[in-house]
Amino acid sequence: MYGYRKVHSDLRAWGERIGINRVYKLMHQHGLKALVGYRKPRHYSGKPNVAAPNTLNREFNPEMPNQSWVTDITYIRTHEGWLYLAAVMDLFSRRIVGWSMQSRITKELVLDALLMAVWRRKPKQKVLIHSDQGSQYTSEDWMLFLKAHNLESSMSRRGNCHDNAVAESFFQLLKRERIKRKIYNDRDEAKRDIFDYIECFYNSKRRHNSNNLLSPIDFEKQFNQSAEQCLQS
Repeated sequence: MYGYRKVHSDLRAWGERIGINRVYKLMHQHGLKALVGYRKPRHYSGKPNVAAPNTLNREFNPEMPNQSWVTDITYIRTHEGWLYLAAVMDLFSRRIVGWSMQSRITKELVLDALLMAVWRRKPKQKVLIHSDQGSQYTSEDWMLFLKAHNLESSMSRRGNCHDNAVAESFFQLLKRERIKRKIYNDRDEAKRDIFDYIECFYNSKRRHNSNNLLSPIDFEKQFNQSAEQCLQS
């Protein structure tokens, strides 16, 4: 699934002495290249329901963890029916800090994902949480949850997928790197595979260009170590 830059980083991490141009040449000779995703168009109808301004304003690179989170919903096909996945990402490291999977697309789906994020991260300051204008994110229960946990709502402009591009990018990675347009036998099989992708690969191992080719967990560890050194000096 990787392109030559990330393959080169993996090889160097494993102790191999090889140049990045050599990796590119070898991969090109053998027809190896990064997987390319695809985007399914969205269609909008009805009256806009704006519950919060676009405070995030495409500022996708905060300076520290727990400043800005983004959240979105996607669907996975199974022979048992659709499985819906809600995910919450910390923009600082691109780490998935909360997720939920259910057979129905309800407000509980997104609330469970956000509850996991709050429980895991335990932020000490106000966090900006950005979403689209879906009914799950404009519900009264969602707004009450944000208020109770010191979270500030930000929402994409209607019909503008670029305002939440990083969350959608994660779903594209999931689908092209793991699901690859296959159909799971049932929802439980899909849940196991998606859990494995998020927790055992994406968060802990997958290299990101925005993280200087570190995984989300390693990027946060590097930040925390630097912060501790600054406090000690």
